[in-house]
Amino acid sequence: MTITRSTDAPLAATPDVLIVPLVAAPAPPLVDALTDVLGDGLSAAVRDLKDDAGATRTLYPDALLGGRAVVVSCGPAAEVDAEALRIAAAAGVSAAREAPADTLGLLWPDVDLPTARIAEALATGAVLGGYRFRRYKTDDAPAVPGTLHVFPSDDTDGTAIDRGLRAGRIAAQAACTARDWVNRSPHEKSAPAFSEALQESGATHGYDVAVLDQSAIESEGMGGLLAVNRGSHAPPTFNILTHTPDDAVNRRPIVLVGKGVMFDTGGLSLKPTKDSMDMMKCDMAGAAAVMGTFEALAALEVPLHVIGLIPATDNRPGYNAYVPGDVVHMHDGTTVEVLNTDAEGRLCLADALSYAKRYNPTLAIDLATLTGAAVVALGHEAAALMTAEDDAAAERLFAMQRAGERTGERVHPLPMYDRYGTLLESDVADLKNVGGRAAGSITAGKFLEHFAPSPWLHLDIAGTAFLQQKKDYRPAGGTGFGVRLLVDFLREYVTTHAD
Repeated sequence: MTITRSTDAPLAATPDVLIVPLVAAPAPPLVDALTDVLGDGLSAAVRDLKDDAGATRTLYPDALLGGRAVVVSCGPAAEVDAEALRIAAAAGVSAAREAPADTLGLLWPDVDLPTARIAEALATGAVLGGYRFRRYKTDDAPAVPGTLHVFPSDDTDGTAIDRGLRAGRIAAQAACTARDWVNRSPHEKSAPAFSEALQESGATHGYDVAVLDQSAIESEGMGGLLAVNRGSHAPPTFNILTHTPDDAVNRRPIVLVGKGVMFDTGGLSLKPTKDSMDMMKCDMAGAAAVMGTFEALAALEVPLHVIGLIPATDNRPGYNAYVPGDVVHMHDGTTVEVLNTDAEGRLCLADALSYAKRYNPTLAIDLATLTGAAVVALGHEAAALMTAEDDAAAERLFAMQRAGERTGERVHPLPMYDRYGTLLESDVADLKNVGGRAAGSITAGKFLEHFAPSPWLHLDIAGTAFLQQKKDYRPAGGTGFGVRLLVDFLREYVTTHAD
């Protein structure tokens, strides 16, 4: 979808659908002015419109020459924020898609927020709300609208609008890249296939990609990744993404690590199918988010040196699969007793985090659909956030939480006290790969902490990366969670952590 700021009168642009965002109980003069243009149906639609952000009503005014208008609520004026605008824009575009519409118009909402923030929220919501995954559909459906014209008021800062629209569109389109890969059928996304897609993405968007094959992974001694791969029909890959702009403000890179388990059966610790294995094409959502993040970083020309590391494999119960009781020799030399082959993601991530140390990063961030315990703790509203308990922990956690509040991709911290680490003590190896049912998300984080460079942040996105039911602008299936969060966090990092 192309999103542009238009200086034309909305009706002169003749959009197929005009989206009219309104706060709940809009001021009578505004309703009167809109009624003068769109007719009495507008007043009726406003009366029927629910206060909840995203509620819509459709009307067919003569002034649009056969087109439609969608009135959408932004919620009560006192509660309108960027998230409410994202929800409203998404609902408007989604309603417009119910019938063929190539060109959409969007009126500027009468809300008290910074101009660029309004524009970014509208563009983000429009792209995410217009998303549909139709790769395997054979029926006809209305096409995605090609163009969205945003019509600001005359006194609005056009430069700020253009900046916000561009940033919102790019980040949202990158999130849709991640959605597409999470939603793709497992038979199409082996580790080698994903590596090929990464290389194509890098060539298209302007970042570098290097791929280590199985032989190179063996030479590196990545025993965790190799163990998980033993039951697979396809070899593993280890992917290194690099964004190195000439004007980077950081001498030492930030490293992003994404869990790339392309499909997770649980291995020999086999998952049940219903509401478990049937959704495990999403277990590479962390890898997909890193891919999308790099596309956005390159397009936005974010002046940061960033490295991405993606260990990729699937976890299957093949004839040579690793088994409970195996002792695995990890990349950094640590030995790990495997007690559950379904706790495989942490083995792959641990090797990648160990590998990350060679870059001496100023910060490492991993994100992964790691534990069901994160879903139990936080549901589908927020990802679990963890970091080592050091003097700067609160600052790191707060920075990521603020990015979550700005983007609507919320995160919530969990404690990482040293005592939790004792649950991972093994009688036969340095560590065991599970710590029991208690504090399952935290013990997974403590496992990763053993291998991670410092400073480091861990995002467990198990509850937010994949939904069974649509929620606002988040569709059923892959949500693309983490892309907009990381892009926002890194853009803010530019202004606060130049070294």
